[in-house]
Amino acid sequence: MRDPEYPEYLPEPSRRRRRRFDDDIPSGRIRHRGGHIDITSLDERAGADPDGPPDGDRWSTWDGADHGPEPRPSWVVTEHAAVDAELGVLKTGKEADVHLVERFVPGTDRRVLMAAKRYRSAEHRLFHRDSGYLEGRRVRRSRETRAMANRTTFGRDVLAGQWAMAEFAALGRLWSDGVAVPYPVQLSGTELLLELVGTDGAAAPRLAQLRPDVDQLCDLWHQLVDALLGLARHGLTHGDLSAYNLLVHDGRLVLIDLPQVVDVIGNPQGPTFLARDVQRIADWFVARGLPPHVGPAGLLDELHVELGMPPDARASEE
Repeated sequence: MRDPEYPEYLPEPSRRRRRRFDDDIPSGRIRHRGGHIDITSLDERAGADPDGPPDGDRWSTWDGADHGPEPRPSWVVTEHAAVDAELGVLKTGKEADVHLVERFVPGTDRRVLMAAKRYRSAEHRLFHRDSGYLEGRRVRRSRETRAMANRTTFGRDVLAGQWAMAEFAALGRLWSDGVAVPYPVQLSGTELLLELVGTDGAAAPRLAQLRPDVDQLCDLWHQLVDALLGLARHGLTHGDLSAYNLLVHDGRLVLIDLPQVVDVIGNPQGPTFLARDVQRIADWFVARGLPPHVGPAGLLDELHVELGMPPDARASEE
């Protein structure tokens, strides 16, 4: 008999039907006197990724990534329910772009702004790093070493991973030692998530953009010397130091852009990179009026001592 409350539906067939469980996949259609009705049109999620997050652009990539050093700052969002939202581009470069990303837990006040540094794919980037930076660095497979040397597409992809891993590792060591660098939140492939040095989603200005007075200039110089000595404690020099690779946030000088960080002792050209770093940044400070009694005289020698370089190595550099 037909159900008097729902006369439009056909009666159930008299034969016994297989029981349907809750996790059975529905056919997507039901029979109707007038034909077939596509019930997918009733799905309010039509056009949405059923596996995507409720908000934001992607699920948090924290799970499965390499994480920064502990103890982590309290602002780092590690919850598995977190999502990431893309908020724009902070900086573009020849090898990597830096994006503004917000990571948050929907429905809570747990959220943080971060800088996402993404090294470009082989077909969209132009590596200008001199091969001298790579001396002293090794990869496990000879095939990768050859590909890097020949700059094949695969080799450039390996290089991108090398730059990202080198920067992530250096930032972790330096941050743990109290050197003024951004906290490295995580590394996933060739994407490096970093502490955003700035305010309200805007990156702090670069040193090159500032016109500090004499007192500020002296204070920034002393902070720079401390940072360079911190690098030297780990046997490193920046490798590409300039007023464009230093941020100033609320009077604090912060070193950035460290993918080309150089092992001064392990790299045969290390002392040359060190001397170039010191000369280039010292010239900037002197040109802006750094007093002679505060100036760079003796800084290179001080770094040599911190590095434990023998006198003959120092002499050969001059």
